[in-house]
Amino acid sequence: MKTHADLVKARRWVVKIGSALITADGQGLARERLRSWVDQLADLLEAGHEVVLVSSGAVAEGMARMGWKRRPQALHELQAAAAIGQMGLVKAWESCFQRRERHTAQVLLTHDDLSSRQRYLNARSTLRTLLDLGVVPVVNENDAVANEELRFGDNDSLAALVANLVEADLMVLLTDQAGLFEADPRLQPDAQLISVADACAPELDRMASGSKGVLGSGGMSTKLRAARLASRSGTATVIASGTEPDVLARLAQGEQVGTLLVAAQEPDAARKRWLAGHLRVKGRLILDAGAVEVLRKAGRSLLAVGVRDVEGDFRRGELVACVDEQGREVARGLVNYSAEEARRIMGHPSSMIADILGYVDEEELIHRDNLVLV
Repeated sequence: MKTHADLVKARRWVVKIGSALITADGQGLARERLRSWVDQLADLLEAGHEVVLVSSGAVAEGMARMGWKRRPQALHELQAAAAIGQMGLVKAWESCFQRRERHTAQVLLTHDDLSSRQRYLNARSTLRTLLDLGVVPVVNENDAVANEELRFGDNDSLAALVANLVEADLMVLLTDQAGLFEADPRLQPDAQLISVADACAPELDRMASGSKGVLGSGGMSTKLRAARLASRSGTATVIASGTEPDVLARLAQGEQVGTLLVAAQEPDAARKRWLAGHLRVKGRLILDAGAVEVLRKAGRSLLAVGVRDVEGDFRRGELVACVDEQGREVARGLVNYSAEEARRIMGHPSSMIADILGYVDEEELIHRDNLVLV
């Protein structure tokens, strides 16, 4: 997909709606908005599209119910707010979809669910089954049980991981801004909206504001990051204003609304999408320039001889980041040796592993089938 007009071809959509929109900036659930979005989503379904809804708003709705004006900082208070707000949020979505005779299903995820290969596959099977049944999955992070180590941190990243899970054609991030601008429009009112761009274009980084609102946990920079993550499965992303009239219907008709971030690269294999989608790594391998070159240009496995240092405490089969000597991440993958073993064999050729450790599990520190460039 290269232009907005190509969006009419998008069959499977992931639509994420932010907290400020859903709760009318903290004033309680914006039910009229919910009904409008549901009508548009139901029209998409009737036209033959498939839809996964990623809904923020549990914490914000809990805050509104409790009369809290500021987003809590303490984790246990955030969890409590989410548990309180989730009740009203799910009920509101369900009642709106029932008006259009559509069933919904609540899907709560933690980072652990997508870190485990088995649970990742289970989540994918569940979501795909729901789509086959014509049911709308309403996805949210399981804030009530997630802790700081497990939290996605923002539902933009969650939406991108869901897009990877279901191999979506399009991810729509509805926010309180019209899209991605060349500068922050709140500071520079004449800033120009970016209509179409390559999701991985480096110049977008300086344009994406890291600011965030009182209720939400993600700014424009998280949306750019999410678009790049979604692009690994060939998913295009639109960032648009959720208050724009009939925004989803107009996108489905190919109208130029918001910012379209194009996935320029070919979709990765399913296993490598899973690896790329990991947000939690257990350690880092610092590589020399030769190893970095081999990974980037030759697509080969990582050997111990190219490793200069090992950070963290990880076990065989866990995910580690591969970084260059300046600390820039190059790749990530499932490691064949523990951190202790990796420290002993780093810098040595594979032929010496048996002499150093007394055994050989694999000749490679990370096999190319378990490694993905980032």
